[in-house]
Amino acid sequence: MSLGYALRRIVEEYPLARLDPPAGHPLAAVIRKGAPDELRAALAPIDGPFLVKGSPGRGSRWAAIPWIAVFDPAVTTSATRGYYLVYLFPAHREVVHLSLAQGTVAAIRSHGPAAAGAHLRASGAALNAAIALGSAGELPEGYEAAHIRGLTYDLPDLGDERRLHRDLAAAVAAYRALRARGGLDLPG
Repeated sequence: MSLGYALRRIVEEYPLARLDPPAGHPLAAVIRKGAPDELRAALAPIDGPFLVKGSPGRGSRWAAIPWIAVFDPAVTTSATRGYYLVYLFPAHREVVHLSLAQGTVAAIRSHGPAAAGAHLRASGAALNAAIALGSAGELPEGYEAAHIRGLTYDLPDLGDERRLHRDLAAAVAAYRALRARGGLDLPG
């Protein structure tokens, strides 16, 4: 298996897999183990301590948007808080998003569901500026609002393994730049 193949498999199989319970489902195993293992292999040439996790959902429910995340343990070890790199798989489209994103759940808890989106959008714009300039439910909407910067891959794009690795390296560089510039503790 390759990173592109694992990502493509999730995109193609997730809509149908959601019709069955996730417990013991082969695609749930790909999201939890197979794809994260491929992502770890892609990260191997990039020096750093990375924690990689994938989530098809919790318990007996599939996620609205499954994900595979790369965490810098000095920033966060959870998709609920801080900021991290994440591959997101919207169930209604045949695409994958690679996003440098903020933890949505912590924002919802801190600001409430109504205000979390505005907070995340403002914070995301500030974080994107820091990198660039040197300085349908709560969770799916929060993921969109929490986006700092990223890329979208259509299915044919997932066949270009070199591009996936190159883009991952660039995303890690942006992640590191954000951390070096203060992360979520930006001035103002």
